Amino acid sequence: MKLFTTCQAATEHCKTTHTFAVAHLYSDDASMKMHIHDTYEIYYSISGGKQFLIDNRFYDFGPGDLFFINQYESHYISRLEEGSHERILLSIDPEYLSECSTELTDLNRCFTEHSRPNGHRIHLTREQQEKFMLYIHRFEDNTGYGADVMDRALFMELMLYLNLLFFSETQQEPERDHPAPESRRAQVDAILSYINTNIRADLSIGALAGQFYMSPSSLCRIFKETTGTTLNRYITAKRISLAKSLLAQGKSVTQTCLESGFRDYSNFLKAFTKAVGVSPGAGHGASVEAEAGCELRPGEGKHAGAVGEDGQGFEIEQNPVLCALLPEDLDLLV
Repeated sequence: MKLFTTCQAATEHCKTTHTFAVAHLYSDDASMKMHIHDTYEIYYSISGGKQFLIDNRFYDFGPGDLFFINQYESHYISRLEEGSHERILLSIDPEYLSECSTELTDLNRCFTEHSRPNGHRIHLTREQQEKFMLYIHRFEDNTGYGADVMDRALFMELMLYLNLLFFSETQQEPERDHPAPESRRAQVDAILSYINTNIRADLSIGALAGQFYMSPSSLCRIFKETTGTTLNRYITAKRISLAKSLLAQGKSVTQTCLESGFRDYSNFLKAFTKAVGVSPGAGHGASVEAEAGCELRPGEGKHAGAVGEDGQGFEIEQNPVLCALLPEDLDLLV
């Protein structure tokens, strides 16, 4: 089995074959924005890092940490240590993993049950790290006749092993990533929790600032300094993630727009298409990787411009609070 050298190539192979793919990566992902995949992702850190944001949870991670991320969870490596960033990524088609499961053994559980104390993460001991890497090397060695059968058998064995490790940590102490309540991290944790709990509500800068008794500029600055991304990008990623889930459940585009927190139907269509690569009414299950970042620009009247990563603009409803901010405050949202 071929090991890929980019995340994008592995993800595309996974979606094309409807199976799974493995990537061994070294390059820096510092430029990655908050994003969502249409596949499950297993992220195994070899060289370590610094800070991972998955949905509303922060993780300080190091060598031997392994994360399970499902197709509806936005994630972003907000801090990286200097030097090599070596890791293993597995992209997995959710339907393929379901096909590998049985009534008694659901291999999807490590991707869906993240309310446990350690959330998305397990830490592998030295022995477990060696065993995990042995699986990866065995995938690479599988070639020729019967390779596809061996890949599937080995994959099922690996996923069973990881699920057993995942649930063996359920009774352990709560993770080490939550600092004292008075810290800035705890303040941002509260903001993230509020956003995730009230994703369908008014989450304008003004509303959030009032909720947490902060000025709009302070709220934006603290959030970006702590998470490495902006409130706008995070909320957009979360709402698009929810929209994808609702569409997968058979909801209409109109229902999805309202239930995912978008206030304007036209803006929802444009934002979803820009982020996912296809319109919400056309083959959303076959979309490319979601890149949910957009950059606010001051405008006139009721609307302001939004510019995606390729420079193409679309219109979004302007927040009155943003109009009152100084230009240097607006820079905080970029």
